[in-house]
Amino acid sequence: MRTINKIILHCSATPPDMDIGVNEIRKWHLERGWDDIGYHEVIRRDGTPEQGRDTRRVGAHCIGHNKDSIGICLVGGLDIEANPVPNYTEYQWRSLRRSVMFNKVLYPRATVHGHNEFSHKSCPCFDVQDWIRSENL
Repeated sequence: MRTINKIILHCSATPPDMDIGVNEIRKWHLERGWDDIGYHEVIRRDGTPEQGRDTRRVGAHCIGHNKDSIGICLVGGLDIEANPVPNYTEYQWRSLRRSVMFNKVLYPRATVHGHNEFSHKSCPCFDVQDWIRSENL
């Protein structure tokens, strides 16, 4: 069993009219030469959570932090001009909250972060620490 110290939130960097899920992202990641989808969970535009990479396996979602983390990806994150925006649906926000709460029960010592806390990327296009405080998580 892996030790999970972090839950890292991501976005698919896709426009709001692009409703994709695990299958499409897995295809993209396989085309990059990876052995599977990099994320452990993907939350579709309608809020449906989809299982990605098995959580027993190290992810491929945040360089230097994959070994001890879970990666959750929200579909969206770009406007129609490809600018980073937190354009997630209310269903996605609810599903994300449930997912974080569930993972915090499974991994009570894990902290929650945005990918942007570990890289120059804007992903997931919002301040995760502000969101955690506002949600009392």
